[in-house]
Amino acid sequence: MQKETPPKFHNSQQAVLDKLLKHKLVSDLVHKQDMQHHHLVEVLVRKENMAQLQQILNHLPPAEIAQILEALPPDDQLLVWEQLDDAHKQPILLEAPISVLQILGKQDYKTEKSRVKAFDLFEGRLHEISLNSPQDLIDAKPIWIDLVAPTFEDRIWVGDIFGIDFPDPDKLSDLESSARFYVEENGEIHLHSDFLLDKEDVSHNVVVAFILYNDILFSIRKEELPVFRLQRLRALSQANYVSDSRDMLLDLYAANAEYSADALEDVYRALEIVGNHVLSKPMSDEEATKILIDIANEEDLNGRIRRNVMDTRRAVSFLMRSKLLQKDQLEYSQQILRDIESLDGHTAFLFDKINFLMDAVVGFININQNKVVKRLTVVSVVFMPLNVLAGIGGMSEFSMMTEGISWPVSYSVFTVGLVIVGWFTYAILRFLENLEHVKKSKR
Repeated sequence: MQKETPPKFHNSQQAVLDKLLKHKLVSDLVHKQDMQHHHLVEVLVRKENMAQLQQILNHLPPAEIAQILEALPPDDQLLVWEQLDDAHKQPILLEAPISVLQILGKQDYKTEKSRVKAFDLFEGRLHEISLNSPQDLIDAKPIWIDLVAPTFEDRIWVGDIFGIDFPDPDKLSDLESSARFYVEENGEIHLHSDFLLDKEDVSHNVVVAFILYNDILFSIRKEELPVFRLQRLRALSQANYVSDSRDMLLDLYAANAEYSADALEDVYRALEIVGNHVLSKPMSDEEATKILIDIANEEDLNGRIRRNVMDTRRAVSFLMRSKLLQKDQLEYSQQILRDIESLDGHTAFLFDKINFLMDAVVGFININQNKVVKRLTVVSVVFMPLNVLAGIGGMSEFSMMTEGISWPVSYSVFTVGLVIVGWFTYAILRFLENLEHVKKSKR
């Protein structure tokens, strides 16, 4: 028997929906008004609406908020999530379904202030350790320490605690490809891998340095990545999702392959739109230029994805050769490699599709240029006999031929003759063109 939802939940969900709807309506109304201090009014209206929304959310248990998030569209999910206090977020994550975690994990987390995050295992779930001082990290037993754009001081005090020299995140890309995976004499395992960051405006690869040492995973990078945030949310909400630092590292590589697959789907959709435009109707040079830019952007993203999955394959293969993985982790690594192998065929297909669309657009540009050349050719053919006649008319023999006729009359008749010859030449060209069209239509 299906469990009935309490009426109280329906009331709380409706209250949140009403507040979101009111916020949108009032924001749209204020945005359309022409008034002084327009931006200030918008900010004040938003603060008032969000304060009322926070008041509603603070009185709801985590399970109800998780169900409300599941019922909302992605944009509203993010808006509601931003209004929650950090202390309330973790209990909500334990109740939230995976669909909500994926939305929350892929948003841009530029507002996160902490540069050093530490995580341990609590009741089978990943648990973030509250770091108020270095002593908190000394007393903890973390399995993962994540450093995002750490300062020199951050790298020094964390490194002193664990006896590790952390690399500068600004210089991670300076390493040669052959020096990206190695083992130190003290047992430190170093991996430098590319992780894709796919944004609407620009996409690029972010180099992440991993260090496995004393059953702790250390990660260092310049900026936050959706893959890391998504994996943290999954490990926070799902019991026994990870069991140690090596599990965490493999899950990050698996999520990177999954993120690359999502980016490939975006490339498919973008090229489908471009293909429909290219193959549906002729286009102008301006349209062709814009489409060429879109195709070039998708080609660049596809190349980054291919490089990303290639680097992930190398990293997972290195871990398998290092003989540090357990049997189940080796099987998991094999599955990651199979997923990556399936992406290779998609990237190759997309390269072929991009080349086809590029050739098609260039073909349209050539057709447009041929039309211009054709018009110039017609003009030159029409005026070619006129130039000959004009040259004859400028000779002294023409004056002798028209002796006894006033020059206005003679040159007027000559001009009319030029017009007739030009029109006759143009008519012959049109006749030949129409005749060619008839022959083609009969074929």
